[in-house]
Amino acid sequence: MVWAWVLFLVFVFLMLALDLGIFHRKAHVVAMREALCWSAVWVSLSLAFSIFIYFGYENRWLGMGGTLDAVDKTYNDGVSAAVKYLTGYIVEISLSMDNLFVILIIFRYFGVPALYQHRVLFWGILGALVMRGVMIVVGAKLVAEFHWILYLFALFLIYAGVKMLMMSDEPVDPEHNYVLRLARRLFRVTVRYHGNHFVVRAGSTAALEREYPGAPAARDETVEKAPGGTLLLTPLALALIAVETTDVVFAVDSIPAIFAITADPNLVFTSNVFAILGLRSLFFALANLMDKFRYLKVSLALVLVLVGVKMLVADWFRDLMGANFNFYLLGMVVFILAAGVAASLLLPLRQEHESEG
Repeated sequence: MVWAWVLFLVFVFLMLALDLGIFHRKAHVVAMREALCWSAVWVSLSLAFSIFIYFGYENRWLGMGGTLDAVDKTYNDGVSAAVKYLTGYIVEISLSMDNLFVILIIFRYFGVPALYQHRVLFWGILGALVMRGVMIVVGAKLVAEFHWILYLFALFLIYAGVKMLMMSDEPVDPEHNYVLRLARRLFRVTVRYHGNHFVVRAGSTAALEREYPGAPAARDETVEKAPGGTLLLTPLALALIAVETTDVVFAVDSIPAIFAITADPNLVFTSNVFAILGLRSLFFALANLMDKFRYLKVSLALVLVLVGVKMLVADWFRDLMGANFNFYLLGMVVFILAAGVAASLLLPLRQEHESEG
């Protein structure tokens, strides 16, 4: 089992190294076509991994499927493991959509140049992988030892879904982020951006200007007044801090949601990782379209309620729909999300048509 984790982590870090070290070594604005291509790559890899999951659990490769799944108290075979992985992947990537809206607000608030947005997302998502890995390990341990905690997760998910339905659509103010305010108290922050650097040292800005000639040439009073050699955060670092802490908040919803589907740490972690890795390209592909998906939040809230109810009545749900009830759950999740997207795209057109008439 340990070797399965090692091989998967090696694959993830290899893909990240290729991403930052080769394809995005030089900062550039990610165009729609590039974002769509990378989105297709990550979705294809995520779906292809389900094939590996099927054969791995069916043939017990590297100890896969050898432990009892605490959610439905069964040993996962190839079919059940693949269905749970795909359900978890779709649930996680759909819940992450709300996170993309907040990231867009953060970028607009800090005025992050499009040239450097990919760098913030790369390191933000890398930090998210580490934090979620820790939360998944702790969560899996708790579920394995205290099965009743699943019912607490279920109640929390239902509460979160109802709360999301009742929330207003007012934009999130990053100034309410406690960690962000604390960072400003503890560190000096430069007035403007200094290339794609998160931290600069007073007295070194001339070299940065030569390295990034496209950066604004305005004077930076914070750097000029700071003693020589003082380390200062840039607005890019504040944007990264806001993105990281926001992901922690969203993980509080998404981690219990995946444990409503399976407690197998392999399936939980891999579905989370692939969902998070695809977020960067998905962000650039949807950045200009996010304002149009106004009914997506309703779909996400219904998904949270659905998986919460499923967790509460899992035994009854299994008796009603049979051993393949997770497959039906997958279908319901896809249907709810598709309905939200369709409503967002069609209803505004109908309203415009009625106003024209």
